[in-house]
Amino acid sequence: MSERYHAACCQTAFDCPTHRDQISERVQRMCSMAEQTIIGYEPFFDVRLLVFPEFSHAAPIHTTLKKLRQTLSVELPNEHIDAYERIARKYGCWIQTGTFLEHDPDHPEALFNTTVLVGPDGICSRYRKVNPWIPWELHASPHDLENYPHDPFPVADTEIGRIGTAICYDWLFPETIRQLAFNGAEILVRVSAYMDPWGATEPMDWWTLFNRARAVENMTYVVAANQGASMSAYPPFSWPGSSMCVDFDGRILAQADPGPGEKVVVAPIDLPALRDARQRRRGHDTRSHLRTEVHSYMDRQVMPSAGDSAIDQDSLEHRIKAGRSNSSSMADRS
Repeated sequence: MSERYHAACCQTAFDCPTHRDQISERVQRMCSMAEQTIIGYEPFFDVRLLVFPEFSHAAPIHTTLKKLRQTLSVELPNEHIDAYERIARKYGCWIQTGTFLEHDPDHPEALFNTTVLVGPDGICSRYRKVNPWIPWELHASPHDLENYPHDPFPVADTEIGRIGTAICYDWLFPETIRQLAFNGAEILVRVSAYMDPWGATEPMDWWTLFNRARAVENMTYVVAANQGASMSAYPPFSWPGSSMCVDFDGRILAQADPGPGEKVVVAPIDLPALRDARQRRRGHDTRSHLRTEVHSYMDRQVMPSAGDSAIDQDSLEHRIKAGRSNSSSMADRS
């Protein structure tokens, strides 16, 4: 068991891919970044966890699922996962991949925005974004699929701790991140493409705000890799990077300076300190103080699921209106 080690946020700055044939060169570069980071820091400490941003393999650049299937989606696992596994096995590390646009034959009408945790023995977990960024993303959420057979919030029990992952917009939903914490996560990984003006600078700086808040309220480490592409590379937004690591008291341990570009920042993960704090504290322990049954809003549906329907702009707009109506009626009844 490796209880003290370093985690690395590996920020990418690729041009936006237009076809799945371009994924391999991106994977090759990310494997090189991982290897260079491990070797470069070896005289100082062991880097055991490496995290890459959302959209580093592919972004949803088309407005229909049909076009995304034709050009950018892939099945998982695949040869790209094999490449990450070779690095993980060689160095005894864990790699949280950037996201793929995943198609799954078991859900032929859907696409998922998916990241995979890969370790020396292969895939440890597969996370599909539960809260797609409406209205820009047409990906399905596990919530949308009737009788979805997997835990939407997997936590991998690894040699370097219990690792849970969520993607970008997921982090604006405290329920999503808290579910990972209650599923046992000690390290919360954020795979993100968080754009300006909500990125890493004042006056908003939602990037730092939510990373620190989720760390504190769940008493976990947060390792957050953000997209660092320029607007010319990934229109229509600019991507401010500022990848960061936060400890379980909300302290920023390391942070890349805001702005586009490839950057790597590393920070210590001290599992004994985290576990001691979780055992020792009686104050500011919001997990054990949570009065779940008093929060009745979670018993009511707000955003309707898509059911068996294909997700398109029209059906999505219908569900947005229904969610707005449902949330308003909930407030009226309270």
